[in-house]
Amino acid sequence: MIRSLRQKFIDFITFPVRAFVLFHKDKWGLSSLSTERFDFVSEEAEGYCLDVGCGYHNRFVKEFLNGNGVGIDVYKYEGLDDDNIAEDMTKLPFDDETFNTATFIANINHIPKPDRDAELAEAYRCLKPGGKIIVTMGNPIAEFLVHKVVWFSDRFLGTNVDMDSERGMKEQEEYSLSGREIKERLTRAGFDSFRKKYFWTQWFLNRMFIGRKKI
Repeated sequence: MIRSLRQKFIDFITFPVRAFVLFHKDKWGLSSLSTERFDFVSEEAEGYCLDVGCGYHNRFVKEFLNGNGVGIDVYKYEGLDDDNIAEDMTKLPFDDETFNTATFIANINHIPKPDRDAELAEAYRCLKPGGKIIVTMGNPIAEFLVHKVVWFSDRFLGTNVDMDSERGMKEQEEYSLSGREIKERLTRAGFDSFRKKYFWTQWFLNRMFIGRKKI
């Protein structure tokens, strides 16, 4: 599922509407925010991928990578089975140098603060030399507003789209992380060769941080 250039322009123009209505499901010929993130990340992903915090239906691996990877999460969201559940993300059940890419799509801020370095170190261990890590994170103000809109929608409009409320927010989770903290944590885990790439169809309010495991 890769968006055409025409679809991207339509999504760019309609971003304010999509940001407050379309969170996980595409409608009206428009892309949801999750589809948009997956699309941009899939352009950078290489080879066999570990998607950490895969969420509903393991969608990134199944739909955007044609099954070429493994999605894991700490919570059994709809569409996940036991093979997708990793109770301790600081001790992943994979051999060293298994994957070509590791992704943290809009979720590194939901790793409790004391565990962030350990989880990134595990991703580093599981990557092949030269492997790529991709972390997406929105603008802090935009992330806060979207979280509040989703919460309001579920509570007062009867929707069911807030993954955080379903799982339950834990202590030392945050609405977003700064780019500086992400880069510092990736560096401590051993990654280098950093790049930053903005999601232009989200009016540059979301971006991905890309690093490499040392060869």
